[in-house]
Amino acid sequence: MADTNRESFKSRIGFLMVSAGCAIGVGNIWKFPWLCGQNGGGIFVLFYLVFLVIMGIPIMSMEFAVGRASKRSSVDGFKVLEPKGSGWHVYGYFAIAGNVLLMMFYTSVAGWLVNYFVKFLTGAFTSGMPQEEVASAFMGMLTSTPQSLIYMFITVLAGALVCYLGVRKGVENITKFMMSGLLVLIVVLAVHSLTLEGAFDGVKFYLVPNFQRASEIGYSNIIVSAMNQAFFTLSLGIGAMEIFGTYMSDKKSIGGEAVRITVLDTMVALLAGLIIFPACFSFGINPGAGPELIFITLPNVFINMSLGRVWGILFFLFMVFAAMSTVIAVFENIIASLMDLKGWSRKKCTIITFVGVLILSLPVALEYNVLEGFQILRGRGRGPLDSWDFLVSNLLLPIGSLIYLMFCCSKTGWGYDNFVEECNKGEGLKFPKGKVIRFYCQFVIPVLILFILVMGL
Repeated sequence: MADTNRESFKSRIGFLMVSAGCAIGVGNIWKFPWLCGQNGGGIFVLFYLVFLVIMGIPIMSMEFAVGRASKRSSVDGFKVLEPKGSGWHVYGYFAIAGNVLLMMFYTSVAGWLVNYFVKFLTGAFTSGMPQEEVASAFMGMLTSTPQSLIYMFITVLAGALVCYLGVRKGVENITKFMMSGLLVLIVVLAVHSLTLEGAFDGVKFYLVPNFQRASEIGYSNIIVSAMNQAFFTLSLGIGAMEIFGTYMSDKKSIGGEAVRITVLDTMVALLAGLIIFPACFSFGINPGAGPELIFITLPNVFINMSLGRVWGILFFLFMVFAAMSTVIAVFENIIASLMDLKGWSRKKCTIITFVGVLILSLPVALEYNVLEGFQILRGRGRGPLDSWDFLVSNLLLPIGSLIYLMFCCSKTGWGYDNFVEECNKGEGLKFPKGKVIRFYCQFVIPVLILFILVMGL
């Protein structure tokens, strides 16, 4: 049975901010801009928006519906709703594993951002600094065992402390503060970038589709990249959204809330591009620089700006807020799952999760120093970070989303009618009931997900 005494958010804005905070992370403000730069700018954005609507919103609605209907985390959520004797709940354990795997590398990446915020704050990056020195600062951070361990530890400790305070006092209040700060900072940074000389060329590259450039890159490459990014940016498939569905009230429809969260997530990604691309074109930087864009390219831009240190501080504070909102959300998911499965107190589950995540995060924190050359997926030449990212992004997220989709649309699962009924409780946008949308959910979206899975492999 559903847990009617489950802790809930004290406000609707809290639910929206925390759920959006789970989706908004390094993928929005690091991966989205460099993928966009490598895939032709405006045409990539166009396909990205299309796939968000046709795939992201329906699957997010399904995760939320399972959570709200069951009031339980992934394993018990499936148990509450599945037909007696079926085994849908087995996937719940893989969903929990997916959250743990995500934390095993995300904590180190978030630590890198905290490190760079501190570097700008303390004046480690100075005006006129040679480009080679800026690049060497990134490698110096990775190869320094103390830096890697200290900043990873700070990230894990901060996430655990917030969740220790509870859903309302900790997760909701802290995430609302960080998300509010993030939204203010991103607008200030975007406005500043738009005032730079040559900024319009960057905006044109970013938002105006160039079909000739798209043909040179290859439409198939752009479409696959856009589909992957649209799918993965919302953190779907590992129960990360389901857990926040358990804290939802019945006053608002799930479809409406899913649209709002997707819009907020997308707005942050698009504004991140408005910060980065005008700045790149203004300073003659290649927008297709790839993953190094945040840690090497942009610091070089900031140190050559007027008041560059200030803009660097604000930018990396914004990045820290985005990364930590995801860390807190995933921490809460793991803790809530332990509480459901074991019946332990929040205090005990938080301490166990803190220690477990701290230990499991060590391979990535030590990958570029003590464990240099160590590989997990040897046949693919991948170290811990790439291995964990591959398992989560290319396997668990698409497979998990497919399972949520089948569970909500299949008669052997929860069933489409039950899903739609739960989804449409309350005021707001309703999920369509017609045969066309049912067919689309049952047959078209699964094909798209399988396509992502195959391309990822």
